[in-house]
Amino acid sequence: MISKEYILLSQIDSPSDLKKLKKEDLIPLCEELRRYIVEVTSTNPGHLGASLGAIELAVAIHYVFDTPEDKLVWDVGHQAYAHKILTGRRDAFVLNRKYNGISGFPKMSESEYDAFGVGHASTSISSILGMAMSAQLDGNKKRNHVAVIGDGALTGGIAFEGLNHAGITNTNMLVILNDNGMAIEENVGALSRYLIRLSASHTYNQMKNRIWDSLSRRQRIRRKFQQLQNAIKGSIFKGSNLFESLGFRYFGPVDGHNVISLIDLLEDIKKIKGAKLLHCRTVKGKGLKPAENDQTLYHAPGIFNKDTGEIIHLPSCPDEVEKYQIVFGETILELARQNEKIVGITPAMASGCSIDIMMKEFPNRTFDVGIAEQHAVTFSAGMAANGYIPFCNIYSTFLQRAYDQIIHDVALQDLHVIFCIDRAGIVGEDGPTHHGLYDLAYLRCIPNIIIAAPLNEIELRNMMYTAVHTTKPFAIRYPRGEGVKNNWKNKAFEQIPIGKAEQLAEGEKIAVLSIGHIGNNVMSAIQIIEKQENKKIAAYNMRFLKPLDEELLHSVCKQYQHIITIENGTIVGGLGSAIAEFITQHSYSCTLKTLGVPDKFIQQGTMEELHNECGISTNHIIEAIKQYL
Repeated sequence: MISKEYILLSQIDSPSDLKKLKKEDLIPLCEELRRYIVEVTSTNPGHLGASLGAIELAVAIHYVFDTPEDKLVWDVGHQAYAHKILTGRRDAFVLNRKYNGISGFPKMSESEYDAFGVGHASTSISSILGMAMSAQLDGNKKRNHVAVIGDGALTGGIAFEGLNHAGITNTNMLVILNDNGMAIEENVGALSRYLIRLSASHTYNQMKNRIWDSLSRRQRIRRKFQQLQNAIKGSIFKGSNLFESLGFRYFGPVDGHNVISLIDLLEDIKKIKGAKLLHCRTVKGKGLKPAENDQTLYHAPGIFNKDTGEIIHLPSCPDEVEKYQIVFGETILELARQNEKIVGITPAMASGCSIDIMMKEFPNRTFDVGIAEQHAVTFSAGMAANGYIPFCNIYSTFLQRAYDQIIHDVALQDLHVIFCIDRAGIVGEDGPTHHGLYDLAYLRCIPNIIIAAPLNEIELRNMMYTAVHTTKPFAIRYPRGEGVKNNWKNKAFEQIPIGKAEQLAEGEKIAVLSIGHIGNNVMSAIQIIEKQENKKIAAYNMRFLKPLDEELLHSVCKQYQHIITIENGTIVGGLGSAIAEFITQHSYSCTLKTLGVPDKFIQQGTMEELHNECGISTNHIIEAIKQYL
């Protein structure tokens, strides 16, 4: 139960309770929400900054609109913590992103107030338009439809596709642009500059607000004024308002932290039919000074002091193992120093994937293209077609969004694009929208592409080096988090023979074949079994899913009675499937057991909890081996 010190928030079990409050009570309520989110996330980390910046928006929307009858979609969902707390999940918020707790993102199966499940950027406009059009077909003219999208997510191509379609419809929908100048990183590109220009256009906005206020609530006169607005806008903006050009009624920019003004404005906008866009200016991390000052760091800061905001760093060992992303960042910088044709590309994850390490030394050869994965891949293809060697770094779950571009623009044309697929496998508390489980399966069926996964940091370095010295599309996938070796720095590069595996341990009767970092779990399991059972188990690091080391597989299938495969990815279509196909095609009689992520969506939790649930932990490998002893 929430503490009694939250005098107003403790009374809010649903938006209907919120509506019982007086407008003036909403200001202290927002402060209580802000304090509660800080308190909980300080010990149970989550997406802090975006949610602190959208508190007043969440309160105003639920105060004015009749959710869940009125539909509300939050784009990405990083900013939706206040929404969750106000819609019956206040006490459950302490279990946010925990195993068997509530999701860190809006989720339809979790609450009727979550009108659409989100996690990936830029989907809100299309989904809310679909709902609005459905209501229109049903003859429901009363239902309102609201989408909240950040300026970072607005750079995604699907957002513009949605805007383009919505503008020619007469559907009753409102897009609220939560403009804080940030995605996870500072926004880049022409759209960001355009929004800044709109925000600076005080002439029109000040004049409109003065006239609007003077008209009070005399609706007939207001309607007449509305008819004049487009002409006024045309003379001041000279046709430059993108949203008006697309068929939206544009309002703003307004202060997204003035909850009472927001409510008044939303009540007026609610009465206007058709497609509308409200442009709100907000501050990411609002109310927590360190989060306001370093908005990238406090996007998801981990554990911090709730009173000061100071991030609490857990004590580290002198030989602390680096994260794979750091290995990537430092390695691409080394390679870029050696080869001036190497360029780095990321869709808005420069610090997340550590390509910012290269960016500092080679800013002209490193490109942050914003939240635009499709563009990132085809942009990489264009550079490859002109003789450059692009390292395109995209998280596994987001690379899915560019599947057509991988096939059509890269693989079909056999272009030398190197995909570094970060956060591959189970990622933990972000849950099913962010697990990188499908890359091995969805890439394996594409011709021309090489697919590899390193066992450790040294192998990642060498795979990146090897990829530079090929001419083929090359995909390297590696997990979130730390590696296993602390002596990878300044190691001389070694080229790995394409499609060649390596033997990690000798044994009899049983062979375990793995790909990627999960092979370290295999070695731990084998060591335990050798101590417990005095049995030797063979282990092989396959390294490459495509091409497979068929020479080795022929030898393994002839030598061992039982084969076990393990991968940190979907069991459907990955390494296990590839080995099964090989065994069937060549009529081998050995038994095969495949370990991997089962054919279902995996929820949030710690890595350990989810590895146990999926049957790929060290203990599960031990159990699988013991079946054949």
